[in-house]
Amino acid sequence: MTNRSFLTLIAALAAIHSAGHSADAQPRRPVIPAVAQPGVTQPGVSGPEDGNAGQIVAVVNGDVITSGDVGNRGRLFALSTGLPVTPEVLARLRPQVAKQLVDERLRLQEVQRRRIGVSDREIAEAIGEIEQRNGMAKGALGGSLRGQGVAMRTLIDQVRVQLGWTRVLREELGTKADITAADVAEQLRIFKDQIGKPEFRVSEIFIPIDEPAKSADARKFADTVIAQLRAGAPFPVVAAQFSQSQTALQGGDLGWVRASQLDPEIASVVREMPPGAVSNPVEVPGGISIVSLRAKREIGRDQATVMSIRQVFVPFVGALNPAAPTDQQRRAVEQAQGISRSAKTCKDMEEANQRVGAVRPSDPGEVRLETVASPQLRNLLAGMSTGVASKPVVANEGAAVLMVCSREQKTAATPTKEEISEKLLQERVELASRQLQRDLRRRAVMDDRGV
Repeated sequence: MTNRSFLTLIAALAAIHSAGHSADAQPRRPVIPAVAQPGVTQPGVSGPEDGNAGQIVAVVNGDVITSGDVGNRGRLFALSTGLPVTPEVLARLRPQVAKQLVDERLRLQEVQRRRIGVSDREIAEAIGEIEQRNGMAKGALGGSLRGQGVAMRTLIDQVRVQLGWTRVLREELGTKADITAADVAEQLRIFKDQIGKPEFRVSEIFIPIDEPAKSADARKFADTVIAQLRAGAPFPVVAAQFSQSQTALQGGDLGWVRASQLDPEIASVVREMPPGAVSNPVEVPGGISIVSLRAKREIGRDQATVMSIRQVFVPFVGALNPAAPTDQQRRAVEQAQGISRSAKTCKDMEEANQRVGAVRPSDPGEVRLETVASPQLRNLLAGMSTGVASKPVVANEGAAVLMVCSREQKTAATPTKEEISEKLLQERVELASRQLQRDLRRRAVMDDRGV
């Protein structure tokens, strides 16, 4: 398995764990974009110190966006998705990156206009979550990004806007954010009426098109994203980094939805897609959507494969250079190999994880196989025998060993009131986000100088 596949696997396990014992639960905290691990900056790729880094790309209500800003964000996106950080790739990304930065600047201005504060401590905690999720030492992310030619300020700015925009939308919704017992009861009634009908687990990436003249750039960008997704780039990472839908904060996850809850254009595509597929660009009102069908089921009747698993994660000190691993990294891999050979039970795995410091939880909670976002992880788990430890999976930040403890078939249950409330709130937040973003663009004074 490649390093990128391993990162997908670990991120998926972390996401399963954070959702608690309900694999379908929506996360309550923003999902901060994952970041690719340290490596060697590719030859010929200049960093933000370029001679033209100060060139003005756009002016948004008096705020300047420079060529350096666009270059930094493009590198961050490329690293997050596994794209090669080459001048050709960055040039293809440039128009859409510039547009995203314009929208982000409008959001930041609205955060500031409403006097909504996002503290340095909150940003540091969010970045700490990224480091922890990727098995990195505290403070290591800055050096990792600098080594790839990305200014740490690029990630800080993105995190600040995400946190602030979430609070703007909370204000915007007001009492509409309160899901009443009557709202939940109505959704339960609809659910019971729909028993036996198809339902889809869908993830999305939304790319807005505000000006018809730029539709070709948006489609070209969508084609680039789709190519990387089909090559194995993690959908949640790409969505969190580049989707302009509020669901980006959940890695693009829409949860379980009926066809009637989707745009008609998307519904017609999803009905024909096999699970695990990524769509071609789908034109929807306001832009382009890219969707991935994670699973299908009949409402209230589907059979699910529910698994209990254990994991052992042996961290590296420093980033791995495969051509020249350190003594500590060799010992860590050997330790993982020893665990893989010796662990015969899930209790053995739990004890082994404690011995190596429990950097990641041994038990990520109940796992529903069909809803695991990562195809690599889903295939790995599906092919594993119960009680047999996997071989070590090695990545830049460490080595992991997995074991399936139990596997059983269950009939999907009626959604809980909490799950229904989360879903209704997500829909209202998404609608508010798109409407407010359109309003901000319409009122803005902008000077787009091209890219």
